[in-house]
Amino acid sequence: MGYCQVKQSKQGQRGFSMVEVAVTLAVLGILMASAMPSMGAWMVNARIRNTAESIQEGLQKARAEAVRRNQNVTFWMVTTADPKVLSDDCTTSATGGSWVVSLTDPTSKCSVAPSTTTAPQTVAARPIGDGGSGVTVSAKQRDGIAVATSITFNAFGQVANAGPIGQIQVNDGTTGDDHRKYKIVISSGGRTLVCDEAVISTTDPRFCPAS
Repeated sequence: MGYCQVKQSKQGQRGFSMVEVAVTLAVLGILMASAMPSMGAWMVNARIRNTAESIQEGLQKARAEAVRRNQNVTFWMVTTADPKVLSDDCTTSATGGSWVVSLTDPTSKCSVAPSTTTAPQTVAARPIGDGGSGVTVSAKQRDGIAVATSITFNAFGQVANAGPIGQIQVNDGTTGDDHRKYKIVISSGGRTLVCDEAVISTTDPRFCPAS
């Protein structure tokens, strides 16, 4: 084979490879474009799930500490100017999403480090902005109507305050079927359960029981 023929053959192979790359990139672009909506929903659902699990963790922490310390411990829902920071501008709020576990009211004291002596004697705390940005939270009493901002556990791990939080809805405020709508249910005995309000089958372990 002559030099020109070899050169033309190599050029043809190079051109074919470039075409393959172009086609591959085009197909990849189409696949990525079609996957973007579901990927976006997945990211939102992850934040919703993280927030629900964080709140459940706080509730379980409050209950466990009440039993361990043999005294009342309260889980408080709070809100701050910056959802990523627990600062002293905090106030109790049924829709705040951030939470503090402490012995006394943490209003204006949310930045205080965990302590057994310094008010509000914080046990643990977490801002909603820590993995839950854009998530909507709504805490209510067991009837699902009256709002609530706290729940106190006694030394037996049972609910001890009047008008306690009985359920907490966690979602992103949309009505899309591909977005999760979690609810945390707290029994009078103090146990917590995270369920999915979109599940209608009573045999599904994700089903939300009546409050």
